[in-house]
Amino acid sequence: MGSPSAPEADEASRALSSRRRDDLLLLCPVCRREVPPEGLRRGDAVSHDVRALAESNAPGWRPADGLCAECEGRFTAAAGYLRDHGRDPRAGGILPTAVRLGAGDRFRGRGVTVAFLDAGFFAHPDLVEPRDRIVRFMDVTNGRQRRSDLDHPDHSSWHGMMTSVVACGNGRLSRGFYRGLASEARLVLVKCGDGQRVPHDDIRRGLEWVLRNHARYRIRVVNVSLGGDYEAPYLHDRLSQAAERCARAGLLVCAAVGNKGREPGHPVLPPASAPSVLTVGALDDDNRLAFSAYRLHHSSYGPTVDGLQKPEVVAPGIWVAAPILPGTPTAAQAALLHRLDEAPDEQLPAILAASPGVDPELDAARAHPPSALREVVREKVRQNNVITGDYKHVDGSSFAAPIVTSVAAQMLEANSSLTPQQLKHLLVTTARRLGDVEVDRQGWGAVDAEKAVLVALAARRRPLQKT
Repeated sequence: MGSPSAPEADEASRALSSRRRDDLLLLCPVCRREVPPEGLRRGDAVSHDVRALAESNAPGWRPADGLCAECEGRFTAAAGYLRDHGRDPRAGGILPTAVRLGAGDRFRGRGVTVAFLDAGFFAHPDLVEPRDRIVRFMDVTNGRQRRSDLDHPDHSSWHGMMTSVVACGNGRLSRGFYRGLASEARLVLVKCGDGQRVPHDDIRRGLEWVLRNHARYRIRVVNVSLGGDYEAPYLHDRLSQAAERCARAGLLVCAAVGNKGREPGHPVLPPASAPSVLTVGALDDDNRLAFSAYRLHHSSYGPTVDGLQKPEVVAPGIWVAAPILPGTPTAAQAALLHRLDEAPDEQLPAILAASPGVDPELDAARAHPPSALREVVREKVRQNNVITGDYKHVDGSSFAAPIVTSVAAQMLEANSSLTPQQLKHLLVTTARRLGDVEVDRQGWGAVDAEKAVLVALAARRRPLQKT
């Protein structure tokens, strides 16, 4: 057998060098990313707050295990955010979206208008105080709608209030703690139904209204946390065609993939099934900071009836802080539960005695000893997902989509020249693939908010090719 040719020798040398480099890579014990040995920091060389967050976010981690520079940076930023808002990083509780995603706050959607299509809305303080950022309200089911309708909550207000605040709320009722990533964006709210049903054709009418009015209100992103009534080929479905026209008009449509992942066929419904739509599934990050904790929620997934793979990306879709509709029995119950949860045992009977009729189960337990009352309160806080008297945690791809919508608004503030296709491309290519998760359920992976914004900013200096 003769000696290898020069090209063959060069190829063999490159392969050997690659194997040597791979042999030197280590897995970060926290995020499970491959890093060179010099990229791992000793646990005793980082701050107490970073060690505390590593221990709570990576069960079983010990300081001797070390962590990578990226994890140290994420945990340092998270600890700073918590400290800045008067929270102990070791205290636990539902973490804000910005902290869990490691998102920066330099860009907050300034100068960007986001449209939301939903069953109904409410002018929540996180959207209208100290400055009203709702520039238009439209009800496609009722031509006599008025902006003042948003001041009067009803059963249809819940879902749209939560999706819009998850993306664009400024955390007013939490002193800025639970704010969306696009907390300074403007909003256009388009009501397409009620609390009982949002018909397929009314979602289409909502998108068509946005198409006719996007230039007037400078709308760049459309969030649709709704699904149509049936699967349909996009070439023959008027709702899907409306979504495609939005993309051609310069609008990124960001849609929830749905929550039918446990159903036969796990169907993806329009407009999420349309090709140009950025479709978002839900992941469960277990309310942690480390990517190693990520697993999928029960989102729908493709292929669609057209053979398209959906979703393209996933984002947190459980343990998401969202507002409670003010002035409702649910709000009164949450306020009472939060007050009881924060009070010492000996004060529980008096607090309950002063608040009759708010919760019949609590009224019935009022004669229990304080220790037994405490157990009742804790269980009801857990059952009702109460965070505070103003916020609860929610789940579903309906809340993953607004998170991605808010990242897109940050990207557009950083680089307003990005087209919908470029936004989608950057969000997909910067996403982080999840290990041990089927590709067809996660698409290109979990949205990396910080990286997506940084790449968008870099593209401003080195423009991308128009698509």
